[in-house]
Amino acid sequence: MPKQWRIHSHDSQRIAQLERAAGVPTVVAQLLLCRGIYDPADARLFLDAKLSGLREPDALPGVLRAAERIIAAVAARERITIYGDYDADGMTGTATLFLCLRLLGADVGYFVPNRLDDGYGLNADSLRMLAERGTKLVITVDCGIANIAEAEIARELGLELIITDHHEFAERLPAAAALIHPRLPGHAYPFGGLSGSGVAFKLAWALCQQANQAKRVSERMREFLLQAVGLAAIGTIADMVPLLDENRVLVRHGLNSLKERPTVGLAALMRRVGLDKKLRIECEDVGFALAPRLNAAGRFGQAQLAVELLTTDNLARAEALAEYINELNGSRESLERSIYLAANKQAQELYDPEMVPALVLADPNWHAGVIGIVAGRLAEKYHRPVVLIALDALGTKPGIGSARSVRGFNLHEALAACSQHLVSHGGHAAAAGLKIDEARLADFRADFCSYAANEISAADRVAELWIDSETTFSALTMRAVEQIEQLAPFGQGNTRPLLCASGVRLAEAPKKIGGGGRHLSLKLVQHGVSLRGIAFGGGEWADELQRHSGGLSLAFRPIINEFHGRRTVEIQISDWQPLRAP
Repeated sequence: MPKQWRIHSHDSQRIAQLERAAGVPTVVAQLLLCRGIYDPADARLFLDAKLSGLREPDALPGVLRAAERIIAAVAARERITIYGDYDADGMTGTATLFLCLRLLGADVGYFVPNRLDDGYGLNADSLRMLAERGTKLVITVDCGIANIAEAEIARELGLELIITDHHEFAERLPAAAALIHPRLPGHAYPFGGLSGSGVAFKLAWALCQQANQAKRVSERMREFLLQAVGLAAIGTIADMVPLLDENRVLVRHGLNSLKERPTVGLAALMRRVGLDKKLRIECEDVGFALAPRLNAAGRFGQAQLAVELLTTDNLARAEALAEYINELNGSRESLERSIYLAANKQAQELYDPEMVPALVLADPNWHAGVIGIVAGRLAEKYHRPVVLIALDALGTKPGIGSARSVRGFNLHEALAACSQHLVSHGGHAAAAGLKIDEARLADFRADFCSYAANEISAADRVAELWIDSETTFSALTMRAVEQIEQLAPFGQGNTRPLLCASGVRLAEAPKKIGGGGRHLSLKLVQHGVSLRGIAFGGGEWADELQRHSGGLSLAFRPIINEFHGRRTVEIQISDWQPLRAP
């Protein structure tokens, strides 16, 4: 759907002041101001993102109590199980705590629920199984804070529970030996945006300090923690938490860690996708290459194997797991394409997507592990909250749904308001999951759309694209783009700068690339200067672009592409418009 472009206004005097005071190039000062960073000291903190910017782990609510209990369990040789979530954030956090406790000599294992059979969060049957196998202490990763009933079952089974999470709370907190959460009620931790893997990293750091009885840890543990920063970076990028404050520090240094000291399994996976040949790892490499492959394992109920990949020190096993998980990702891409086409067709048959406030789509042929990705793509396409539901083919079990939101619409609150129609639901403002009986689908659709209509005005249903600055192709020199890269790492909350240019022409017909022709490769020219452009997910633009090949306005993000040792400036196209007549 068409987007409204908004170009930031610029104050040349303020840009010059920040440029001088912070000692940064003009373009960097301009982009910092676009991000609301006006103070020179804040600018330097943002740009430097030093590892020392991480707060001490015992500042995080619940960490000290949890670390003391875990160290006691290690000393007593109690069986400990890390119970992690099945997404990349949960997997990397699980791997971090497992590797840490193994380093400390603990009797430790890990368990990751099957997404399709066990569902999200603590599962009563899984807890019974762990108790039967001798587990005494369960440490959750990226889940558990809303599992009040399951926490009580754990207590009845004689399982002691330590919960580490970053998700939304239920009406009350679960009973546990310790709760670690950056937004825990009654506490005032300065940064509430940590990912699940970030929280797990803080606990691992505290455990190393406890084991050494000092803030400064041994060289072996220091090396482990530096490696664990890489795992936390993957989870932080994958979970799309804001890359600000501590998350920015974790990702900045974690990307270096992935290049310099990956685990054996991560090194094998990076070889599979060609990242071993890159001079440096970037957020996009994690977001588009590593995280989707880890998530693919979770989507197909194989998250345990992904955690094994992250933690194994056996090279042959790592290579086999990397190959298998890479193949799973290929299957995921194929399923995603087919579900996207079917869901998009259903949306146009059931609704006028430009008029309805939300989309609720369902089909018994959709795979529950993939619908979340498709919901995200449709939410971006139509700028509406989208709920996709994989119905049970036999109609005997509840359908499984995934929902994705748009700016300003809180999915967690919306599902709570419609909970009378649901078997269960959970998640946060931007992404959520649910279970629903097919008989309640029509009522849920009506109430969810009614709720969305009250929360999102007609004007808000038009997506806005905030553009940092207008530029020309001739200004996109290697030096200029290298200066822009000073603002990295880019991601949620600190997106790669978005620029626009007018009077652009196609030098040749667009080429569809990628599986199913989902992406576009373009050769573009403006005032005699040529650039290559790539439009991820823009395959459906091909025909319409050609109809306006004589004049386009493009919104894009400049990047430096490295290929066989050669570095070139390219652009990633986010949106386009026909060139308007003057």
